[in-house]
Amino acid sequence: MRLSRFRLSTRVAVRPLPLLAGTALLTAACTTQRYTPERASDAQLALIEPATSGRGGPSNDDHSAHMMAKDLMAPSVTTAPVFQDASLPPSNAAAAERLKNSPRHAEWVKFPSAPGSADSVMAWVVYPFSKTASQKAPVVVVVHEIFGLSTWVRGVADQVAADGFIAVAPDFLSRVRPGGPSSVELNSDTARALIGGVNTGERNRIIIAAANYAMTLPSASPRYAVIGYCWGGTTAWAHAVNGGVKGFSGAVPFYGAPYTKPGRPATATEAAVPATVDADSLRKVTQPVLMLNGTADARIAALMPAIDSVMKANGKTYEGINYPGAIHGFLRAQGDPSPRGRNPAEEEANIAATKDGWPRTVAFLRKQLGVK
Repeated sequence: MRLSRFRLSTRVAVRPLPLLAGTALLTAACTTQRYTPERASDAQLALIEPATSGRGGPSNDDHSAHMMAKDLMAPSVTTAPVFQDASLPPSNAAAAERLKNSPRHAEWVKFPSAPGSADSVMAWVVYPFSKTASQKAPVVVVVHEIFGLSTWVRGVADQVAADGFIAVAPDFLSRVRPGGPSSVELNSDTARALIGGVNTGERNRIIIAAANYAMTLPSASPRYAVIGYCWGGTTAWAHAVNGGVKGFSGAVPFYGAPYTKPGRPATATEAAVPATVDADSLRKVTQPVLMLNGTADARIAALMPAIDSVMKANGKTYEGINYPGAIHGFLRAQGDPSPRGRNPAEEEANIAATKDGWPRTVAFLRKQLGVK
């Protein structure tokens, strides 16, 4: 398989950036709780303004606005998985069985979205070994798709733990879902309807809260990285731009765009100008980024040369890979028959992208988080 790559390994000294306005650290006082439904007050439901930079301000792409209709279809689990490999994350169809048979300790936890906040975040945490083991592991925050914290995302978290990290997958819809934080999985239509109410500032706060919760566990070491998918890939980029807390070591966005600048429509005398990445925001990235996409996701693929150019010009550590024939959501789809029926060529491309992309992700995480 021939890969389309944008590889950079240049490192430069950079000055840490201030956190997103309104972002704060979560202290070690957080404790694991059993779920008790609660609702936030009207005042607590107020959102902070998303961060912007550059002339006109970038748009942190909500992703769903530009996705093809087939990508917005609810993930199907009505058929048996075509491809399974226990060394890779499960496909959507294989996720429930993977979780059922996992030997790793996992649990639902709930913690404040910020110190002193009445808003709570529900999260799925998976340990790579016994919680009381003397060996410590760094943290990986797993950011879900526009479909919410699904069984599949929890399956990915299980694989992250299998590869030696404490995985924490927060439900970014905790505040906006009816009834408050819950371990009940929302259907994809409901999740997509709610996710627009979670802006960039809140996403960054939730990642920080999740990372701090996990980094203060007895079996954790104080380093973390972020991986995300679709909406979560965009969120991972935003965290890399807006900055995390001490210990943040890198981001892996799967088929998610960074901040973009809108295009300009044509006039009677001037040609239209296409939208592109926001260079000012990418200059703020301080930690390495690995971006994985499929060429069948043409919208994201079209941005990758510009991302590469800006990151290279600014001496950032970045690698972007565009897998031939793989679709948007290839890690979830893998070889599962799509709702449109079997497409062997597409399934083969998705599996090939998964076989290369996941080991590459693990190698990146181990390097950045200091795991031998």
